[in-house]
Amino acid sequence: MAMSPNPFLGVFLHAVGGLAAGSFYIPFKKVRKWAWESYWLVGGFFSWIIAPWIVAYLACPDLLATLRSAPANSLFWSYVFGVLWGIGGLTFGLSMRYLGMSLGYALSLGFCAAFGTIIPPLVGQNVIDAIRAGEGLSTVLGLLHGNFMDTFTTVSGVILSCGILVCLAGIAACGRAGMRKERELSAEQKTAAVSEFSFVKGVWVAVFAGIMSSCMALAFAAGKPIAEHAVAGGTQDLFKNFPVLIIVLAGGFTTNFLWCVALNVRNRTARDYVSGGGASLAANYLFAALAGVTWYLQFFFYSMGTTQMGRYDFSSWTIHMAFIIVFSNLWGFYFREWKGSSRRTHWLAFAGILVLVGSTLVVGWGNYAASLKK
Repeated sequence: MAMSPNPFLGVFLHAVGGLAAGSFYIPFKKVRKWAWESYWLVGGFFSWIIAPWIVAYLACPDLLATLRSAPANSLFWSYVFGVLWGIGGLTFGLSMRYLGMSLGYALSLGFCAAFGTIIPPLVGQNVIDAIRAGEGLSTVLGLLHGNFMDTFTTVSGVILSCGILVCLAGIAACGRAGMRKERELSAEQKTAAVSEFSFVKGVWVAVFAGIMSSCMALAFAAGKPIAEHAVAGGTQDLFKNFPVLIIVLAGGFTTNFLWCVALNVRNRTARDYVSGGGASLAANYLFAALAGVTWYLQFFFYSMGTTQMGRYDFSSWTIHMAFIIVFSNLWGFYFREWKGSSRRTHWLAFAGILVLVGSTLVVGWGNYAASLKK
């Protein structure tokens, strides 16, 4: 039985997921004398394969039957968008490598939030069906316009739009603070906090990562029929997206596996998996696995939170991105990535965090207003 949405519970679940997403890179800092591609792939096995299957198996009464009965079209597109999202996730890891947690998260997720929130309600199932049927451009544009009017011109839609704009303003403030920090610190100070700091390289990677990572929101939209089959098979409504995650994350794993193995071959780092190079091999596996499981927890809570957001469940992506930036910036302060920057830059970063927190309440209010109309 489907339960009534509870947007404020959804916001709380997204906050917990944002904490996990904003924290997952910390265990990687404990990995010693392994190449980036090695510990990234080991963590990926746990986050994209092992954890999703274990959780879905425990939450779904008959997981395999659910996947077999799900529409092939939904499985296909969930996987494809997962592959595209995987490209974003891969380059997102590189943005952390070149920019650090504060600036890397802010820039990458700013683009990710914008594209991942706006595109799903516009490119609805009616638009996808029209494209498959070979309808003309005017028909497709008409459907896009209709979806926009249905979503954003109601009272609840206007509130939601304001929340999204407030969120983007908070993201911009955090990004601005990060760029001020970059100008204020010396080269020695930057590399002391982020050993491979490269602003230009990191910005290009972050922009690309943000755009591609927004495909996760599209993957969840494509996977709705899978979730419906899970509920029909006896899965609780709160857990219905866990089978969807198996397919989506399998796509992400495909991309990351191919790239990391290619880097292992090119850089001759495949030996990392059997040698610690002077560091503890067991500890490296442990911390990489911990990072992977922590990473998965973001979508464990995200998948539950989105079930509580009602009509405007696509706004989950904005809230998720906002909380990730909040917690990643707090960790950035903890690890002294902002040491040496001015007090004004610090205040700008804190102001951005407060604006982001406020935006989640506005988005939750918009979803709540929409639920009252039902």
